[in-house]
Amino acid sequence: MADFLLDTTRAAINLARSGTLERCPDVKVILSHAGGFIPYGAFRFAVAAGGDDLFKGLERLGRYYFDTALSTTPSALPSLLAFTTPDKVTYGSDWPYAPDFAVAGMAALYEAYDLDSTARHQIDRGTAETLLPRFAKENT
Repeated sequence: MADFLLDTTRAAINLARSGTLERCPDVKVILSHAGGFIPYGAFRFAVAAGGDDLFKGLERLGRYYFDTALSTTPSALPSLLAFTTPDKVTYGSDWPYAPDFAVAGMAALYEAYDLDSTARHQIDRGTAETLLPRFAKENT
């Protein structure tokens, strides 16, 4: 259960540390499951991502986008939104890989989470429409 979160975290740090994000500035990366442990440990991971420059590491980690798949719990979602802004978050459910009860439970937690309408719209559709404009509906 922890490995896929650690794999996401490790991949994000390695991409940031290796200079790949600078070499490929037009590539947008969406980290599944709220980025693994990135939001929670951002300042620790920024040391690895930025070499000897903490703020460079935070800047690099801040370039990522995140989905909410299985990450709308009372501990995960606040950590994600403390690390990044809703325009870097897109809704994700992890269906069909997660069992129906888990998807339904996470959706209910998300719906109950106190978000203003602008932030909720951004997570529900806005970020995805920015990243994938060909799928945007007119007059949304």
